[in-house]
Amino acid sequence: MSIKEGFIDVTGGKVWYQIHEKNTNSTPVIVLHGGPGSSHYSLQGLQKLVEDRPVIFYDQLGCGKSDRPIDTTLWNIDRFVEELGQIREALSLDEFHILGHSWGTTLAAAYYLSKPDGVKSIIFSSPCLSAPLWAEDQDKNRKLLPLEVQQTLKNCEENGTTDSEEYKNATAVFNNHFVYRLEPNPEFIKNGAHLRNREVYNIMWGPSEFHVTGNLKDFDCTSKLKDIHVPTIYTCGRFDEATPESTKYFSTLTPNGKFHVFEQSAHMPYLEEPEEYLRVIGSFLNDVDLNDQ
Repeated sequence: MSIKEGFIDVTGGKVWYQIHEKNTNSTPVIVLHGGPGSSHYSLQGLQKLVEDRPVIFYDQLGCGKSDRPIDTTLWNIDRFVEELGQIREALSLDEFHILGHSWGTTLAAAYYLSKPDGVKSIIFSSPCLSAPLWAEDQDKNRKLLPLEVQQTLKNCEENGTTDSEEYKNATAVFNNHFVYRLEPNPEFIKNGAHLRNREVYNIMWGPSEFHVTGNLKDFDCTSKLKDIHVPTIYTCGRFDEATPESTKYFSTLTPNGKFHVFEQSAHMPYLEEPEEYLRVIGSFLNDVDLNDQ
């Protein structure tokens, strides 16, 4: 297996990329990480898909190993769509699969709906395709938390103290229910914290997963999911903040959209059930390639 990495010039700076390659004859898959403002770090286990195809990671501008420009006008979905196009061009990708996770699914949908050539399939992993529906789902999820945690979240949001330790601790309770359920949180996750950029996240999303105040708060492409005409699979965890109900609903809007729930996971099944995640995703990609021959 070979690993190649480097930097690509995009609007606003340089982004870091890495290609894992073993079987060069198969269609590559490009991985769009979550956030906004996280990095590929937690998804790096997906390099095991290299047994069947090249796997391409990149850190979106503003986080991970990529440049962190201070121009806040760069943090909008249109520029991230443009960035993906620039990466695709720089890497000479004629055909490719897209695997988006969380905010990466928002980006995947927006990119595909801009009508580029060459997208062979899309994996919507724990999708956020409607920010208003996401917010509704999180309101329901919050009601499942201990009453004192609910009250703390509400008070901090009303008082504008979402940067307080109190809010941070209450958010951690939410995360333990709906984001990552394995206890304790592995050192692996903590070690990647410095790669995130909270400013990008706050500007585009908000102070937490469940309090949407950023420039994505009105994003909703559900009415356009019928226009996705490549093979798609929508996946989530049984306890995911990207709820099984909403994920299944999205899949019904896409012609021939497949749907899968990882029964032991919340929002990070690629870490919570890594072998099963790789099996389901790998099988989907191989089937697409097989049917395309």
